[in-house]
This record gives sequence, structure tokens and C-alpha cells, in this order.
Amino acid sequence: MSTADLHPMATGHIPSYVTQADGSDFLLTFMFFFTVGVIILIGVGYFTLHSIPEKIAHESNHPQFQLVGILALLALFTHNGLFWVAAILVAGFQFPDVAAPLRAIADAIRSLGKPEAQPSEPPVQQEP
Repeated sequence: MSTADLHPMATGHIPSYVTQADGSDFLLTFMFFFTVGVIILIGVGYFTLHSIPEKIAHESNHPQFQLVGILALLALFTHNGLFWVAAILVAGFQFPDVAAPLRAIADAIRSLGKPEAQPSEPPVQQEP
């Protein structure tokens, strides 16, 4: 390309990221791969963030692990942050087992109601 073909306001030096004469465009190629990489990283971060309640519940062997998983999935698919907050709260706190004392009381009352069955022995016959 001669200087007569250039626009009068164009500089004599063209930066390296501008399209070259052979048709290659370094800046376009770089930005394509950079954008794809950033989108993948954001997706990985998003899914990692949504799995935090399940990891907490799994590590502590939480009795409500399935509830935490359901709340986390609802938060993921509905994009409703309230479900995610609820999953974090359920995973973070152990709820007291109120049924255990009631079962113990019921077992104690049940044992009072009927005596334990004794093995029946054959009647002893008396000799005259």
C-alpha cells in the first residue's frame, strides 16, 4: 500500500491489533476467547455459589439434607434468592429433635399400661 492510498488524516503507523492486510484480526480473536472464558468462569462461580448450602449440610451430616438440596435447586431454577437464604439457614442450624422426648414418654406410659408377658409354665399337678 502506498502513501497515496492512505487517507490524508491517517497516521503513518497502524497499531498491530488493527486488521492486517492478510485478513487476520488479532484483537477480534483475542476478545472472542476472552469473552468465552469469562462466561465459563461466571457460570462455574454461579453454580459453585448455589452449591454452598448443600456442601454445608453434607459436611455436618444434617438430618434435613434433602430439604436443603430441594431449596438450593429451587433457588437455582427460579432465580429466587429467598430459597437460597432459606437453604443456608436450614443447613446452618440444627433443629432440636422434639419427637425424641415425646417417644420416650409414650414408651414409658406404654410400659406402665401392660405388664411384661411372663413365659407360661405348665401347671404342676399335685399328687394326692
